Amino acid sequence: MNTIVVNSLLALLVAFGVAALLGPLVIPVLHRLKFGQQVRDDGPKTHLKKQNTPTMGGIMILVAVLVATLLFSDRKYSLTVWALLMTALFGLVGFLDDFIKIAKKRSLGLRAWQKIVAQFVLSLGFAIALYYNKNVGSTIWLDRIDLGVFYIPFAMFVIIATVNSVNLIDGLDGLSSSVTSVYSLATGVMLVLFVLSFPKTAAEPDAQGDPAGMLDGLSGLAAFAFAVAGGCMGFLVHNTYPAKVFMGDLGAFTLGGAVAAMALLSRTSLLLPLMGILYVATSVSVILQVGSYKLRKKRIFRMAPLHHHFELGGTPETKIVSMYTVVTAIASACALLIFWFCK
Repeated sequence: MNTIVVNSLLALLVAFGVAALLGPLVIPVLHRLKFGQQVRDDGPKTHLKKQNTPTMGGIMILVAVLVATLLFSDRKYSLTVWALLMTALFGLVGFLDDFIKIAKKRSLGLRAWQKIVAQFVLSLGFAIALYYNKNVGSTIWLDRIDLGVFYIPFAMFVIIATVNSVNLIDGLDGLSSSVTSVYSLATGVMLVLFVLSFPKTAAEPDAQGDPAGMLDGLSGLAAFAFAVAGGCMGFLVHNTYPAKVFMGDLGAFTLGGAVAAMALLSRTSLLLPLMGILYVATSVSVILQVGSYKLRKKRIFRMAPLHHHFELGGTPETKIVSMYTVVTAIASACALLIFWFCK
């Protein structure tokens, strides 16, 4: 069996095991430290019973992804390094947000302007770094679309929009982990298929002009994608309804950074709106709701984000999570077909 397949599967299994096994260790510690979720007063009333459920469980996902990726990808290739950096640094922003909420016993952590500044600085730094990376450069659809210097604002938009969208979708037990695990699996499969489609090894320039080392970089990125999927699945062991622990903003920002990294580093960001269709729908529902209320003093949805609209309509949390997961799987399958025929 090809090395990329073996490493990807091992990364998935190890990340799952690490996240699942950390639960019995981390959850009691979060209880003792009184790191409980502060539920918003203006949220669904059914969520009030979730008050003080341990949060910051996203540390389990972050550790799982770091361990599995470092074990089963070659760190000498910068794609994996940048993926881990983007994941960890956005996770740090989420950690600060969660810590402030817990320390001050309130539902809001970092101020809005603080989040904006942190995201702007990080996204600008990563966009510039990727622009000067020889295996990413200014292209967004493999080597077919070159944005030139406009890649920098494009990448910043992708990062900021993705991180916030993944954060917004984290509103029901198991929702963000389920959707992101499917997205990550699809990305991993896409990368594996792409690497295997090249007849020569990555140790030498490919007949089609592939830069030396690029395929090895994508192989490491595939392991990263499978590690993210495995970490989410392992976390779901403790996060499915009724959740024993929440990922918190630490987990949501970690996954947001990981999803953005996968899209940009694989140069398939044009497929992100399709594969992450429910990330997009979640953000759009918030924008429409806020805009409609400010302009017309009327709401479009019962409550935004969109999953709360369904929840207040009487749909059980478990059914919403299942529906979102299936839709993401179908959208990801469509994206894989598009990728295969256009690569």
